[in-house]
Amino acid sequence: MDDLFQVGDTPYGKGLFAARAFPKRHLIAMVTGEVIDDEHYSSSYCIDLGDTFSLEPGEPFRYLNHSCEPNCCLVYLEEDEPPAEIWLETIRPIAAGDQLTIDYAWPANAAIPCGCGARRCRGWIVDPAELKQLKSAQDRKTKGLTSQGDPSALPI
Repeated sequence: MDDLFQVGDTPYGKGLFAARAFPKRHLIAMVTGEVIDDEHYSSSYCIDLGDTFSLEPGEPFRYLNHSCEPNCCLVYLEEDEPPAEIWLETIRPIAAGDQLTIDYAWPANAAIPCGCGARRCRGWIVDPAELKQLKSAQDRKTKGLTSQGDPSALPI
């Protein structure tokens, strides 16, 4: 895969970079790693495959970083039986040397502050559909008002 990717340094650690140019809507490669059948499994890198399955991506895919304006997405190709295959697809043309990024789109209860540097950065690594919910929760936390009365229960 050295002809497709290079792992390099970023301000936040390692990142995955294009070794060559890719056109828009191009399936770059299947994301490989260990498929885990455990509904409670969680890690910093795991990808939910549905049902009880998760994919712990191997190298180089574990270095895919988040961006609020990503240039790639993960495409789920369903088989007759789970787990699905996951492919990395370009959203727009990518030049050689560009960092490959995806939108992690985490649920609001798992959101963390974002420092992706995109022009339209949401400020949080969160599903765009849950951003309003997250901001409401942050407002309640700032005022010390939560549904459970515990401001520490909300994301930072």
